Amino acid sequence: MIVTQTLPAALAAKVATTTIPIVFVIGEDPVEVGLVHTLNRPGGNITGLSNFMNLLGAKRLELLAETVPNANTFALLVNPHNPNAQPDTKSLQAAAQTLGRRIEVLRAASERELETAFAVIEQQRLGALYVNIDSFFTAHADQIVALAARDSVPASYPLRHFVAAGGLMSYDANFADAFRRAGIYAARILKGEKPADLPVLQPTRFQLAINLKTAKTLGLSVPDKLLALADEVIE
Repeated sequence: MIVTQTLPAALAAKVATTTIPIVFVIGEDPVEVGLVHTLNRPGGNITGLSNFMNLLGAKRLELLAETVPNANTFALLVNPHNPNAQPDTKSLQAAAQTLGRRIEVLRAASERELETAFAVIEQQRLGALYVNIDSFFTAHADQIVALAARDSVPASYPLRHFVAAGGLMSYDANFADAFRRAGIYAARILKGEKPADLPVLQPTRFQLAINLKTAKTLGLSVPDKLLALADEVIE
């Protein structure tokens, strides 16, 4: 049994074996990225759960726009080595156009490139930052949040983890629930069920987290309707 987190890990596992059962937890569409044939009948030796974070992108961008209404241009931070970079950029650019906003794409895959990206944000006076989901960004959450605080950049993050570290806001599926459900699938497979017969699971719970302390530091007034919608408000 192989259980993976993140898309690159799932793709690597699929390349490595066609016989050992694989259970993945990813944020992308597993059909679109080639992990499974269909959601209902994955086929082969792989199944799991997708939080479809890419489909939440437009909503995340909308929430950021409501929180920072004067921001006409957003910075989009992506990891160019992640397979989600190109499709997510395309869908977010379309979402930004619908909102009457523009997106400047910044790429980073190292600590030095993160510093460079924030320098561009400051130089071009970009109004807000959208951090795409990526394991490198998650591992460097403290650095990214610290850079955003240093430069007074309002930012939307892919996971609550960033908000707990001092980031402004996040909107995501409940990953704790996702891992629990993936664990149940792993147990069922170990008891004899086949991955090909287990449909890819989708999220049932989403969560909006807002750090009011950070908002006040940035001089932002979070709309009452967003505070009412928030599952967690950190004060």
